[in-house]
Amino acid sequence: MVRLNRRITRIALLGSLVTISVVLSVGHFSALRLSAEYNEQVSKVSQGLADYLEDFNIHFSDFFRGSSSDYGKEYGVGEMPWTEIQERLTFKEVTWKKPKKIVAENMEFYRKLLKTPIKEPKVDNLIRPPGKGQNYERASATFAVLVRNHELRGLASTIRQIESTFNHKYHYPYVLLNDKPFSSTFKKSIKSLVSGEVFFEQVPQETWDVPAEIDQDKMKAAMANLKAHNVGYADKLSYHNMCRYYSGEFFNHPRMQEFKYYWRIEPNTQYFCDIDYDVFKFMESEKKTYGFVISLYDIERSVESLWPTTLDFVAKNPGFVHPNASFSWLTENLQNPQKTSMANGYSTCHFWSNFEIGDLDFFRGEAYQRYIDALNDAGGFYYERWGDAPVHSIGLGLFEDRSKIHWFRDIGYKHDPYENAPNSVQCPKGKKAHIPGDFSYGHLYDQNCMANWVKYEMNDQLLGVY
Repeated sequence: MVRLNRRITRIALLGSLVTISVVLSVGHFSALRLSAEYNEQVSKVSQGLADYLEDFNIHFSDFFRGSSSDYGKEYGVGEMPWTEIQERLTFKEVTWKKPKKIVAENMEFYRKLLKTPIKEPKVDNLIRPPGKGQNYERASATFAVLVRNHELRGLASTIRQIESTFNHKYHYPYVLLNDKPFSSTFKKSIKSLVSGEVFFEQVPQETWDVPAEIDQDKMKAAMANLKAHNVGYADKLSYHNMCRYYSGEFFNHPRMQEFKYYWRIEPNTQYFCDIDYDVFKFMESEKKTYGFVISLYDIERSVESLWPTTLDFVAKNPGFVHPNASFSWLTENLQNPQKTSMANGYSTCHFWSNFEIGDLDFFRGEAYQRYIDALNDAGGFYYERWGDAPVHSIGLGLFEDRSKIHWFRDIGYKHDPYENAPNSVQCPKGKKAHIPGDFSYGHLYDQNCMANWVKYEMNDQLLGVY
């Protein structure tokens, strides 16, 4: 009897340990949601546990991909209180992995995504180029760039590629902006390259120059401090002006007011894959607000006070925050924890804005414009070096539904030292080929935030577009 009791006790203890292991395993995975390859994580779990979870309709993909259901209570647009916003902006994942390991896993994940064959978005309403002689009703859209006369050669190179891969089929216009008058040579050269109309516009001085309320001495001291810490362009006043202008002013330029969508271009960039559908019409029909190709981390010292300033604005205006916002992407702290720390809770992840396709109505809207007013009041465009990329990204990440932000994985694009290189029949082969999955030099892998966007902010429906 004693032996039997001991045996029963041992069996009970063993059963308890198994139960605890299962509970801990489930809790472990649901708490972490951090693997760049959730299938790899599944393989580490016994098949019995996997079957157990599947029986209860618990899928591992749910642990690794953001969804509105992650947050519990659902809110309508404009209904979420500040306390709930604070909760959602608190990044809760923990990991035993070192950042170096996370970078390696995220890059592997990124490469696999880019190596997956793609030609174009998988939707049934793509608009093809018109036939020869056919009338074509374009979207209310334009290419746009802030450029100077001495950048003629670099811009000409970019425009040739855009015309070759896309615009010779659709003939969209270009708006070229400059804080100085364009030279006749510049105008003549650009006109000879474009297939659509081109507008040469001067930026009004009052929207370009340093605002009168900026403390000049404080600004100069701040610029010197940033330069001492090797922050790029820190002492270039024109760069600060450019960042502020792109962040909140160029949407309202009189010429830009004529359009709903813009595709921002930059000198010395590469477009190396053919695009056989109207990108602007895609944005319009799919009701997308913003499109991008590359997501990066920013220089944390350049945006130290941007997030606290943002949170102060949001606390006063919680109704502007969308309940399906990009909360985790904005606050992730695993890959570059030192950046999130110095940026006071902001991951510094942003959409690289030298390529962006946007709905101007969003940027002209009340939420974004009032946000820009708050940023201008804080002076961070000059006392720090707030860039238009993080400002656009935070505005979109908080005030827009993340499902309306589209990654153009199919568009081949390079702006040294980073690129988006898809595995597509639309891209060149041979000597001119770009290797699918290439991103940049090895020492810059930790600057890639694309895996985080996919993991935290894209669900299966959005991924299905690819």
